[in-house]
Amino acid sequence: MVKVLIPCGALGLGYDRAALARGVSEGPDIIAIDGGSTDSGPHYLGTGTSKYSRQSTKAQWRELLEARAQAGVPLVIGTAGTCGADSAVDWLVDITREISREAGMALKIAVLKSGQDVDKIASAYEAGRITPLEAAPEISPDVIKSCTNIVALAGAEQVQAALATGADVVIAGRTTDTAIIAALPLARGCHAGAAWHGAKVGECGAMATTNYSTGTIMAEFDEAGFTITPMAEGVQATPRTVSAHMLYENSDPYVLFEPGGHLDVRGAEYHAVDDRQVQVTGSEWHVSDRYTVKLEGARRAGFQVVSLVTVRDAHYVANIHAWCADIVDKCTAKARRETNGDFHIELRVTGGDATLGGLENNERVGSEVGVTGIVTAESEELAMEVAKILNPFLLHHPLTATEEMPTFAFPFSPPEMPRGAIHEFCLNHVMELNDPMEAFRLSVIEVGG
Repeated sequence: MVKVLIPCGALGLGYDRAALARGVSEGPDIIAIDGGSTDSGPHYLGTGTSKYSRQSTKAQWRELLEARAQAGVPLVIGTAGTCGADSAVDWLVDITREISREAGMALKIAVLKSGQDVDKIASAYEAGRITPLEAAPEISPDVIKSCTNIVALAGAEQVQAALATGADVVIAGRTTDTAIIAALPLARGCHAGAAWHGAKVGECGAMATTNYSTGTIMAEFDEAGFTITPMAEGVQATPRTVSAHMLYENSDPYVLFEPGGHLDVRGAEYHAVDDRQVQVTGSEWHVSDRYTVKLEGARRAGFQVVSLVTVRDAHYVANIHAWCADIVDKCTAKARRETNGDFHIELRVTGGDATLGGLENNERVGSEVGVTGIVTAESEELAMEVAKILNPFLLHHPLTATEEMPTFAFPFSPPEMPRGAIHEFCLNHVMELNDPMEAFRLSVIEVGG
């Protein structure tokens, strides 16, 4: 049996300290935590930075390092620094060094990096080793070379290689969310289907229980299946909460693709061991005839300035989309005449359909709406210039030429708020490898002591 203690869904989110302590007391074989994902958009991969506070990250990472020492087991984190780019891995390594120095903590650290050289990826593309996933954007060698960061998603094999160094801590770049949990059970001969399925259920910690905010769970693996146990008092794992997690961030509720194969849970059976625990058997792992890793890439997409105006006049609220469309048309024409360069103007109605846009099918507009003006341009200067041309439209534009000039409200002065450079995802592809470690770099460092 292999016990994997999962403190929470991602470092920086927080967890129930008592639940973590209980998990440590139950003798885990490894502590595994995710460091991020693409959920928060392309900025973090584009810039190679973390979305989480450094101080929050440091405080929680220190606690996990202390828990690791108490348990006497490895601590592994995947997708370090939100995006898993090399610079984000270095950021967490620096934090670890700092904690080691302050606490007098000697650590052997395996550093697994998954950042990719753009020229090598372009060559792999031209050699036919890169293929698109569903709905992948069109790419070319030029698109690839325009990326500020490209990462490959490591699987269990790469995490196992890091663990095999005997490190106290593994700090990994971009990994699949499941790999850091499945790696040790697979290495020790646990049921492969159970290892991947349990890892999928456990990737977000207590999300697979009745109280997500507590964070901490234990996933136990053996030769037949896996068991999920919440570590916080009064929290339950149920067949429903456990089975439902296959739907989380997965287009198919029965099949999950990973490097080297895919998981099939159509034959899985969920059994409530008691009022807290769920045991799962019957999951199957199918090995692929080729080993592929997913690639994620982001590149700069221009510069952006946003403005916010609030609208309360009932006549304008009732006709808000017509008002916005007219502003976009007129302001775009004016800015085209008065500036040089490429730009785009968008108005989003908060309180209407700002979340889903054209996909909204249940729009309800209240007594007040917020309209966010978004200007994206090829340069920072042009974005600000067009945003300032947009300013009087947002403040005074009438619905029709015969109406009196209205006045709306800017909550900030100035209303134009530069966002700086923005980024976009441009890779949703897989790359075939001859060897699982081909696209990854593993090193070991020792700190403290």
